[in-house]
Amino acid sequence: MQTNILGYPRIGSNRELKKANEAYWAGKISLEKLQLTARQLRRQNWETLHNAGIDLIPSNDFSYYDQILDMCIMTGTIPSRFKALMESLVTPGSPELYFAMARGYQKNGFDATAMEMTKWFDTNYHYLVPEFDSSQKYRLLYNKCLEEFKEALSLGIHTKPVLIGPVSFLLLGKIKDEELQGADLLEQLLPVYITLLQSLQAAGATWVQLDEPTLVLDLTPAQQELFHYAYTQIREAVPALKVLLTTYFGGLQDNTPLAVQLPVDALHIDLVRAPEQLDTILASLPDTLQLSVGVVNGRNIWKNNYEKSLQLVHKAIAALGEERVLIASSCSLLHTPYDLDLETDETVLTPQIKNWMAFAKQKVHEVIALRDIIAGNKDLLKANQATIQEKSTAAIIHKPAVKARLAALTAADAERKNAFPIRQKAQEAVLQLPLFPTTTIGSFPQTEDIRKLRADFKKGVITSQEYDAAIRKAIQDSVQLQETLRIDVLVHGEFERNDMVEYFGEQLEGFVFTKNGWVQSYGSRCVKPPVIYGDVQRSAPMTVEWSSYAQSLTDKPMKGMLTGPVTILQWSFVRDDQPRADTTLQIALAIRDEVVDLEKAGIRVIQVDEPAIREGLPLREADWQSYLDWAVKAFRVSVSGVEDATQIHTHMCYAEFNDIISNIAAMDADVITIETSRSQMELLEVFSTFRYPYEIGPGVYDIHSPRVPTVAEMTALLEKATQLLPARNIWVNPDCGLKTRKWPETEQALRNMVAAARNMRMAVNATV
Repeated sequence: MQTNILGYPRIGSNRELKKANEAYWAGKISLEKLQLTARQLRRQNWETLHNAGIDLIPSNDFSYYDQILDMCIMTGTIPSRFKALMESLVTPGSPELYFAMARGYQKNGFDATAMEMTKWFDTNYHYLVPEFDSSQKYRLLYNKCLEEFKEALSLGIHTKPVLIGPVSFLLLGKIKDEELQGADLLEQLLPVYITLLQSLQAAGATWVQLDEPTLVLDLTPAQQELFHYAYTQIREAVPALKVLLTTYFGGLQDNTPLAVQLPVDALHIDLVRAPEQLDTILASLPDTLQLSVGVVNGRNIWKNNYEKSLQLVHKAIAALGEERVLIASSCSLLHTPYDLDLETDETVLTPQIKNWMAFAKQKVHEVIALRDIIAGNKDLLKANQATIQEKSTAAIIHKPAVKARLAALTAADAERKNAFPIRQKAQEAVLQLPLFPTTTIGSFPQTEDIRKLRADFKKGVITSQEYDAAIRKAIQDSVQLQETLRIDVLVHGEFERNDMVEYFGEQLEGFVFTKNGWVQSYGSRCVKPPVIYGDVQRSAPMTVEWSSYAQSLTDKPMKGMLTGPVTILQWSFVRDDQPRADTTLQIALAIRDEVVDLEKAGIRVIQVDEPAIREGLPLREADWQSYLDWAVKAFRVSVSGVEDATQIHTHMCYAEFNDIISNIAAMDADVITIETSRSQMELLEVFSTFRYPYEIGPGVYDIHSPRVPTVAEMTALLEKATQLLPARNIWVNPDCGLKTRKWPETEQALRNMVAAARNMRMAVNATV
C-alpha cells in the first residue's frame, strides 16, 4: 500500500525563502546565493519526506514566488507588455523576467505593471493569473520540472514531478482576445506540456502528478470536453509515464463520470472536504485506475481523527484492494505551517492545545501512521483516540455566556437605523468631504525599526511606556505626513499591529498563537494565522486608545480600523467542532462591541475590512446562498450598532465579485474600497451594471508592486471610473494597505494620487 503527499511548504521552517527573495530584490545578495537557499530548502523537504517513508514524494512543488507563474514561464505564456523585456535578456526564462511578471518592472527603460493576482480557490493563497492573447507563441522557455526531478535524483531520491494540469492552467487564466477560444488555446499549449512530460519520461520519472482542481467546479460541456481532448493527447504521447490526476478542495459531483473515464493511471480525491463522494467514485472507478484517498487535512492544523479516516480507507480497500489504494494528504501541505516541534514556548502555545495539533511534518507522519495501523499497529490508533476524546470534552473550549448571547441574536441586530440615502446625507453634513475624497486602506510601511520595536516589546527589552511613546511618535509622524499630502480621511498607520488578523486574535478569548506557524500568502508574503480553538469573545477594547490618540492630532476625520468577522475566520485555523457560521457570528459580536466603543470615542469613520468574503464562497454555486446568508449577516451584526452619521467602510481585494454583487450590496456598507488597478478598472463594470447604490473607492494603484504610478495613470483610471459610476460616489485610494511598501515610494505614490484626485475635481467642476 503506497503513501502520497501532494506538495510540501516551500518557504522554509524559518522563512528562509522569504528572507532570501527580499534580500535578492534589494540587491543585498547575488542570484547564486538565492539559488543556493532554494536548493537547500528543496533538499530538506525531499529528505524529510524520504526519511518518513513516503512513497510518492513531490518535486517541482517548490516555487520562488508562485506555481502558476512557474507554469507561465515554462510554457512561454508571457503577457505582451513583457515581450520587449524578455527579448532584451540573454536567458528568456531568467529570474529578472520571472520577478518582473510577479512584481512589476520600472527600470532600464522598461515600465510594465505586474500580472493580476487573485485567490487560489477558497484559500488565502494568491496566484498570478495567466494572460492568454493571440500574439503569444507557446514554447518551452525553461524546463524547471525536469531540472528539479534530476536534482532530487542526484540526491538518491526518486520523486513524482508536480505540474498544474493543462486544462486548469487554461481555465484559471484570462483570455484577453474575444476571438480566442479555449479549445484553440489548449491545442497550442498541449505540445509544450507534452514536451515537458516526454522529457520527464526520458529522464526516468515513474509518476507525474497533474493537478486539475477545476474538476471540483461547475463546468460547462465545452470545458469538460477540454479534459477529454487534453488527456487523450497526453496518454498517446507518454504511454510509459504514470499520470496521477489530482483534485482537491471539493467533490467531483457531476464531474465524476468525466474524471473516472480519463486515460490516467490514478485519481486523487479530497475526502476531507467531500467524504460523501467516495461511494459514488468507488462504484464507477474502472479496474485500471488506482485511487489516492486524501484523508489527512492539508488545510488545517488539528490532529487527524484516525478512526474516521480509517473508515474511509477501509471502504476503499474493500472495494479495490490494498494495491490500488494510496493514502494521501487531501491537498498540498503548502497551506499548513512546517513543523509543530518548533513550538517550544509554552507561554505562547500551551501543551494541552499543542497536543491537539499537527503541522506539515506531523501530517506526513499521520499518512504513514494510517498505513501502519492498517498493517496492525493498534497502539497508534489507541493513542490518537485518547487525544481526540480529551479535546472533545475540554472545558477551555466552551463558554456558556458566549453561546447564550449568540442564541439571543435577532434580525434587528443586523439592521442600521435608516437606509443609505438618509445615512449619506447625515454623513455629508458631519464629514464635509470634497468630491473624490482621498484616503488610504489602513496600514503604512512597517519599517525595520517598527518591527524591531514590537519585537523588543514582546521580548521585554523595552517597557510598555517606551513602546507606547514610540508608537505614538510613529502615529504623529504619519498624521503629519497625511496632512502635508492633503489626504482627506486619515488613518493612524497600524504601527502597533503585526497582522490584520493576528492583532485582533491576540486580544480575543478563544484564540491561541504560534511562534513559527508561518504559511505563504503570496510571493515573499507570509502570515502566521491565529488558531481558533474555542468560543470567542472580547473582554476589553482593542483599538480605541490608538484611534482616539490619532484623532486628537488632527481636525480631519480619522478612520477606526478593524478586521471583519469572515476575514478573521478565513485567515485563521478554525475549530472543527462546530459550524463555521456559529464561530463567525461569535466574532461578529466581539467586533460589534469594538465598533460601538469607537463611535463613543468620537471616531466617525470606521472601516471593517472583509477581503475574504469572496474567498470563503463555496466552490459550487448550489452551496453559495447558505454561506452568503450567514457571511453577510455577520458583517451587518458587526456594524449595525452605530448612528446614521457614522460612516462604515469595508475593503475587499483580489477577487471577482461579478456573481455576488447583490450580496456585496446587501452588506449595507456606506463605502467599499476594492482592488481595480491591476485589472485596469475592469471590476467596476459589474458595480455599474448592477447600479451599486453605495460609495466606492476603486484602487488607483497597485501596492504589491514597487513601481510608482504617474499622476496621468491614476487620473486615467479615475476617468474610467466616472464613466461607470456617479462622481459623487467615487473615493480615491490605493488597492490595499501599504504595510509592505517602503516610505519613499509610498510618499510619492500618495502625492500622485492626491494630485489625480485634484485633477478630477477640477474636471468635474469645469463641466458644472
